[in-house]
Amino acid sequence: MALESDPQPPLAPHYAFVVQYAPDTQIEAGRVRGRVEHVVSRYASHFESLEALLAFMARVLREVTAHE
Repeated sequence: MALESDPQPPLAPHYAFVVQYAPDTQIEAGRVRGRVEHVVSRYASHFESLEALLAFMARVLREVTAHE
């Protein structure tokens, strides 16, 4: 594992998500389906589009930053 010459600040787990894509996902064709879970809160949602995935993430991040 290589060390970075310009260390970045650590990333907060409050901004971490796990994204699982369905087997029929074809990103190149614009077909994105799956499940997303916020690591800290464990809020989760299924999504049928990139827009729905990003909307869920934005909603959760708004809530996280409102409590900081």
